[in-house]
Amino acid sequence: MNIFIDTEFSQFLDPELISIGFSTDNGLTFYGERSDFDRSTCSDFVKTVVLPQLGKKPDRVFDKTGLSIAVRTWLSQFEGPQPVVLAYDDKVDYALLVDLLDTDVPAWLLTKNVRHQIDQVAFERLMRDMFDENQHHALHDAICNRFAYRGEP
Repeated sequence: MNIFIDTEFSQFLDPELISIGFSTDNGLTFYGERSDFDRSTCSDFVKTVVLPQLGKKPDRVFDKTGLSIAVRTWLSQFEGPQPVVLAYDDKVDYALLVDLLDTDVPAWLLTKNVRHQIDQVAFERLMRDMFDENQHHALHDAICNRFAYRGEP
């Protein structure tokens, strides 16, 4: 099974996690936002595009420790005999997950960069049709990556 991950973060030079989304092959999702990131370090792009999308689901807002616990708990349901692949399209997504989990990523979770297996035309069509072009939202991007993925299941 694949679990597609996407994150939103403060800026590229020294990224700080803002939000994280997961979408599985079978349609399960997780979304969480951090309440305790440093807004003053955010790029102008993030301030304009990402930050206005936050806070719409107050029950999905956590401090970093709370988000780490929520992600661990959600991921734990997939531990078992079948291989589980964390599919990301940017290494920053995986690095931010590693940081969030304090470098304690479950050993049973395999990883794969699927950047070149995401059909960008399909991604953009899905984003427009499903989310009114509301790109740069961690959960929306993870869902669209899942649907636009053109690799092995």
